[in-house]
Amino acid sequence: MMENTNNNWAAMSDAAIIASIGNYIKEQRLLQNKSQAKLAEEAGINRWTISQIENGEAITLLSLIQILRALNLLHILDIFKMEQQVSPIALAKLAKQKRQRASGKHIEEQPETDW
Repeated sequence: MMENTNNNWAAMSDAAIIASIGNYIKEQRLLQNKSQAKLAEEAGINRWTISQIENGEAITLLSLIQILRALNLLHILDIFKMEQQVSPIALAKLAKQKRQRASGKHIEEQPETDW
């Protein structure tokens, strides 16, 4: 059963966000046909920790990462990837430095050497 994924995260309380994450983990665990004990073993944590998050209780960030790794869901953390962005001013400076025309000067060819 799919839950509504159009959450307004900003309007939710911290407890509601934790409960939503717990529901997601539980749903993914069941889709992969894993028991809480099996998932806990694969994640290297206690089964109680799995139970905690699935019941809407807080767990550590490290435990969450271990659970996501065991469920092969680390890709959902891609949103935190930092990409270097060029500012508009730096981009304009780079465009100014770009060669606009040829100078017409010929580069002297290097003489061939006999081997």
